[in-house]
Amino acid sequence: MPLVNELDMLKKAYDEGYAVGAFNICNMETIQGIVEAAKLERSPIILQVSRGARNYANPLYLKAMVEAAVLDSGLPIALHLDHGDSFETCKDCIDSGFTSVMIDGSSLPYEENVELTRRVCEYAHNHVPYVTVEGELGTLAGVEDEVSVEHSSYTDPNMVEDFVKRTGVDSLAIAIGTSHGAFKFKPGTKPMLRFDILEEVSKRLPGFPIVLHGASSVLQEYVSMFKESGGEMKDAIGVPEELLSKAAKMAVCKINIDSDIRLASYASMRKYILDNNSCFDPRKPLGVARDNITKSVQHKIRNVLGSSNRA
Repeated sequence: MPLVNELDMLKKAYDEGYAVGAFNICNMETIQGIVEAAKLERSPIILQVSRGARNYANPLYLKAMVEAAVLDSGLPIALHLDHGDSFETCKDCIDSGFTSVMIDGSSLPYEENVELTRRVCEYAHNHVPYVTVEGELGTLAGVEDEVSVEHSSYTDPNMVEDFVKRTGVDSLAIAIGTSHGAFKFKPGTKPMLRFDILEEVSKRLPGFPIVLHGASSVLQEYVSMFKESGGEMKDAIGVPEELLSKAAKMAVCKINIDSDIRLASYASMRKYILDNNSCFDPRKPLGVARDNITKSVQHKIRNVLGSSNRA
């Protein structure tokens, strides 16, 4: 089975009321940990690569490892560019075999966002094979790799029909209260997502797949592990999983998860090194990290996304 296009994957998720997890990758252990969880749960997955990960791991290495994961698992897996910032970056990924790209023009004036997104769609959709394109309206605050936004702005439902019609995007990332990074809500506040915006968007775009970025829940098991190993971390409030599950049953067909994977990986490596400080075999802490990535992703698939046994 080759890498798959997201179109059928997201349509099935919309029709059956679940979401596909889009998990950020940056090295072999991350890929192996995510794919093992998907194998255990028989779940479709999207492996996505940020610009930072492409620079770190080399696009050729990453794509080869993802293709190996497809051969090993036999699962429907899409390879996606996360937060492409230019036509050139998207084109490079399309030409190198990515099956999906995101062009993020959300920080641009509306007409510039439309034009940039339309240009990427035109190139991707004329490519053989067809490559899907994700656009974005509204901005998410927070920091993740090169993405750094100080203030969020909610998506305006009045703009979504015009944006989709004029650009030709295959899916749309919207802003309803999630944010990039681990620190999404202030301590003492009640975390909330704007489901009224999601409902209005879904009315205006019936059957159209919606995407949520910045949707890590900041699993407390790994926050505690990180702190116990001497790490300093202020109180982190992620997106409550029950809110994500509700969104996955609505029009949200793709949910992006990165911070949870990073936290599970790094916290478990720190703990292993602290407990085994005479060990100098890097495979040991990396193997522990891989196992904890599998554990956290399996939890997301089963208890948040609802995508178990959907492959």
